[in-house]
Amino acid sequence: MTNPYRLATGAALLAFLVIVSPAAAEVKPGSKVSSPVPTAGSVFRDRLKNGSSGPEMVVIPAGRFRMGAIFGGGDPDEKPVHWVSIARPFAMGKYEVTFEEYDRFCDATGREKPKDGRRWFGPLSREWGRGRMPVMNVSWEDAAAYAKWLSEQTGQKYRLPSEAEWEFAARGGKDTPFWWGGTAGEKRANCKGCGSKWDNKKGAPAGSFAANPYGLFDTAGNVWEWCLDTWHDSYTGAPADGSPWLGGDDTRRVQRGGSFGSKPRYIRSSARGRGAPDGQYVYLGFRVLREL
Repeated sequence: MTNPYRLATGAALLAFLVIVSPAAAEVKPGSKVSSPVPTAGSVFRDRLKNGSSGPEMVVIPAGRFRMGAIFGGGDPDEKPVHWVSIARPFAMGKYEVTFEEYDRFCDATGREKPKDGRRWFGPLSREWGRGRMPVMNVSWEDAAAYAKWLSEQTGQKYRLPSEAEWEFAARGGKDTPFWWGGTAGEKRANCKGCGSKWDNKKGAPAGSFAANPYGLFDTAGNVWEWCLDTWHDSYTGAPADGSPWLGGDDTRRVQRGGSFGSKPRYIRSSARGRGAPDGQYVYLGFRVLREL
């Protein structure tokens, strides 16, 4: 006999995993988020001063997780594995910031627009398209400026995520190397050897692959994503509360998620990269976090 409670529970779980339609909840500039926006899995868009919508944001729940190369392997900088507690929910960009979104920022501020492909001129130059493609050739400084602009436009607190917040959100509640399992598999992401038509060629349009259990797209591959933290060679002494790890002798900033040019091992949820804060490369993009 069918158990009605089990059916109701399954329906509730399915509702949590389903991606909310683009007609997500709008929040007026300067207003405080109120229910139902703070519910884990909810999708919303803050409104900019000109009435247009900001990026789609997904609410990530509070929680506790093991950070780093949980099952061994990995690189020395992914160790020691340690527990991190995220005390408050936050919102994360549903997608990596797109050219469409970043170009709007450039138009509003008079900033030079990044190239949509290889930066060289002549036969080596490439133009891969803008619109819903993930923005690339952006430095950490560019990404931080975009987040600051969003904050000014919406009256809310936008910023880059700490790498602990990034890993927590990218894992989607899973402790496997990839949010979908133990191996990269086929056609689950855009990387060098992931089996997609974009592999090692260029970025894929936002949302080309399945979302993780928290509703985030492209946390593995496509473009590396900037985080707030400065680089440290290991997790010895790392914060346990999800805050960014700043300071030290190395001024490079952390990058996460791998890119279309990365081998599968570098798109694992715990894999780390780093770069100079003013570096701009074809493999580099970002996504934003919004405090709740």
